[in-house]
Amino acid sequence: MTEHLSEHHGLIHACLLDKKGGATFVTDNSWQKWKKKDGIVWLHFDYTSEEVRNWLIYDSGILLPVANALVEASSRPRVSSIDNNLLLILRGVNHNPGAEPEDMVAIRLWIEKSRIISTRKRDMLSINDLITKLAIGKGPKSSADFLAHLCENMILRMGDTIDDTEEEIALIETRLLKEGDKELRLDISELRRQIIGIRRYLSPQREALHKLPSEKCTWIDESIRLRLREATDRLIHHIEDLDAVRERAAIVQEEINSRTNEQVNQRMYMLSLFTVIFLPLTFLTGLLGVNLGGIPGATHSMGFTGFVITLLGVGIAELLLLRKNKWF
Repeated sequence: MTEHLSEHHGLIHACLLDKKGGATFVTDNSWQKWKKKDGIVWLHFDYTSEEVRNWLIYDSGILLPVANALVEASSRPRVSSIDNNLLLILRGVNHNPGAEPEDMVAIRLWIEKSRIISTRKRDMLSINDLITKLAIGKGPKSSADFLAHLCENMILRMGDTIDDTEEEIALIETRLLKEGDKELRLDISELRRQIIGIRRYLSPQREALHKLPSEKCTWIDESIRLRLREATDRLIHHIEDLDAVRERAAIVQEEINSRTNEQVNQRMYMLSLFTVIFLPLTFLTGLLGVNLGGIPGATHSMGFTGFVITLLGVGIAELLLLRKNKWF
């Protein structure tokens, strides 16, 4: 047994569930002597600790592949049933200060009928919610109930983030109508990046949660399976909402591009008109600027004035002709 595995060495908390919604939090190392007859124990670790890795591999009594899964850096959501126990890797929205929502937080779990082992690297609010509920006697009453509570909390937290993206795209759409596209390009690009990052993990998580109710674990009763199905349905609804926001963002991006192209085309059109107007004038000035003998008006005192009046007349005639043909 690993000696003195405390919070300083990777243990975040250890508690015994009282099966009534509450728990007794263990502050010493007595949890290391836990037996099944003692009740349901929940051990929560920081898997980056070397002491935790050693305890999981050598002293926890779980299979080596399971122990490795609880400490591996890869965290793609998945669910596996092993000898009537569950190995889960799930991800939740990152609500830590200064973090981006799409930088999701992983939680790794090994759930037995009488023991729950969870590991993480970064703090997760869904886990904190469970701790708070246990402290006030309104938490999970069994390992299966713990699983249902955790899935429900994670999806509830995701809902807040999805709602934020819907509000943000609505604000961007309003700004597009009022302000144009000058300040929206970066905002819409950032929103689309967030959506892509969140959805990247929600899709495999949907598959994992969809598979979860069908896992053959005798300690998961039908009422818990129903709650897990409901949680999966809510997750699917969130993904559909996210897809809708992504489509709205794409439409806004297309509108911004359309407006930009329209502005470019308008400017090119104006430049073309100026070219059409000044091309004949340039021809005349070039023709009369060859400095050869016989140029009309070269010796006349009003020659330059007459030439300028001629250029003005030609320019006005061109404008009238373009106007008549409805070029502008």
